[in-house]
Amino acid sequence: MKKNRLVIVGAGSTYTIGMIMSLIEEKAQFPLESLTFYDTDEERQAQVAEATKVILREKYSELKSFHYTTSKQEAFTNIDLAFIQIRTGGLAMREQDEKIPLSHGVVGQETCGPGGMAYGMRSIKDMIELVREIRHFAPEAWVLNYTNPAAIVADALQRVFPEDKKILNICDMPIAIMHSYADMLGKEVWDLVPSYFGLNHFGWFTKLEDKQGQDLTPIIKDKIINEGFKPTDNEIANDESWKKTFQQARQMLIDFPDFLPNTYLQYYLYPDQLAAKEKMDNTRARQVINGRQKRVHELCDQIIKNQSTADADLEVDVHGIYMVKAAAALVYNLNEIYIVMVENNGIISNIADNAMVEVPALLTVNGLKPLAVGEIPIFQKGLIEGQLAYEKLVVDAYFEQSYSKALQALTLNRTVVNANTARAILDDLIVANQDYWPPLT
Repeated sequence: MKKNRLVIVGAGSTYTIGMIMSLIEEKAQFPLESLTFYDTDEERQAQVAEATKVILREKYSELKSFHYTTSKQEAFTNIDLAFIQIRTGGLAMREQDEKIPLSHGVVGQETCGPGGMAYGMRSIKDMIELVREIRHFAPEAWVLNYTNPAAIVADALQRVFPEDKKILNICDMPIAIMHSYADMLGKEVWDLVPSYFGLNHFGWFTKLEDKQGQDLTPIIKDKIINEGFKPTDNEIANDESWKKTFQQARQMLIDFPDFLPNTYLQYYLYPDQLAAKEKMDNTRARQVINGRQKRVHELCDQIIKNQSTADADLEVDVHGIYMVKAAAALVYNLNEIYIVMVENNGIISNIADNAMVEVPALLTVNGLKPLAVGEIPIFQKGLIEGQLAYEKLVVDAYFEQSYSKALQALTLNRTVVNANTARAILDDLIVANQDYWPPLT
């Protein structure tokens, strides 16, 4: 079996250790020849990388090469795959993304509403530059992008690289939801076959079957409504914010029982309720800074100090496994189904062809083969049309440097709606993002 040369871009992330454990877990199915870390934050990356050295020494001794760098040329030359997980502006800017909308009574969230627009406008430039650099040094490498907000980033990349068939835009949220479904059924998540449609963080499961073709959807719906719904993936199972999010998904199913919703739909269906629950001094970003970030940094320091993982709490999470399995499907032509983002082109027959939709697709060595969805119901279509217009206007605003398009985008977004509120939020976001956004005129 061919061994792969992989670079992780944004390797200073708090999710990188989980990804390393996933690569170790899947090394028989996705063996590596070399692993490289790349990040612009040298100090942050070094901490994660030095801990990774110890982990790999103990658990992946057959890996020929591991190193970390801030040089694009060194990172991207002679690679087979790039995993990209960047956060332009870091958690400090995420906190602004959440606080500014909240100050105007609007949901503060990193990928939804005004926060998603702010984060997206910051991400586009860096993502385009990264893909260009990767293509310069490794024209045939697979690029697996899971940088948020994935819908906006995917639309921008599709505009700039329309003929590049080796960019995979993928999100791990559907598999995290499926993990909870599998646990309530007493099954393995990899045994579930999903039917799904929507946009990223804005979609619905229409059916879940097992590998034998049995429809498990009625059982899942009944269990959620009568027994409750909770996250079970290791990364989010004990997180109070995620517990509340999954509880809200139960209410969504009660209100709109046709399909099983992506949990992120809560921000668009109950925006006032969600905004009222959030606290300016304890945003989700602040919880991550004081929680996961602190925990991961302490874990890395412990591993580096002890030069051992003996007492380290290292866990494999479904998010990392999903990315690694998707990569294996591409490289080894496994023809397995994953939920990914692709240009619509008739997949959902009653929305625009140039929409970047999130649907199941076969992953092959020759690219993605999305499965047809057909016509979707008017309620879901109406919601998608509004969200799609918002996303495209955000990307238009970036490329055209248009204040008007940005204002239109926020006014359309279901978390905002009011034009006066949209303008006030936009003006504050422009000030906060003056070092990141293009000038809007």
